[in-house]
Amino acid sequence: MKKAILIFFAICTGLLTYSQQFQVGSSTANLGVGLGTALGGLGNARPAISLAVDYGMWDVGGPGVISLGGYVGNTGYKYTDLGYTAKWNYTTVGARGAYHFNGFKIPRLNTYAGAMVGYNFVKYSSDNQDNSFVNNYASGLGVTGFLGGRWFFTQNFGAFAELGYGVSVLNAGITYKFL
Repeated sequence: MKKAILIFFAICTGLLTYSQQFQVGSSTANLGVGLGTALGGLGNARPAISLAVDYGMWDVGGPGVISLGGYVGNTGYKYTDLGYTAKWNYTTVGARGAYHFNGFKIPRLNTYAGAMVGYNFVKYSSDNQDNSFVNNYASGLGVTGFLGGRWFFTQNFGAFAELGYGVSVLNAGITYKFL
């Protein structure tokens, strides 16, 4: 029992040694791999890869900070059937803003929600002569929302997960905080 109390005390002390609350002037970069997509596609999907950057801009009333940043992500599909092959490549580039909630008072946790305005560049190719359905996969502007969280293992490095935007529905990976 004494050993368990000592371990619990050591963990609590370690968690309180530094704070990862998002602040004005904080910068983070997320590099992730995505699962699921709303972009369409048939056949074999290539894993979605994304990079997002946030910079703390404004301290707002309540326990939070608003950040501005950018996003770029890429995924693709290849479909082969009856002697032809079709390929789709999606690249999304966007500007995003988020509200980072600091009210949980958990030092290594950063939670946030936000919106992104982005442009989806679509490249389609096929070795089939009938490309009549190509227009269904046009490039375009889009607005979307997201919800995310980061957990820092050290002062600078951690893991993140985000739900709801970009080239995939769920992104997860590593995060880096610039000091």
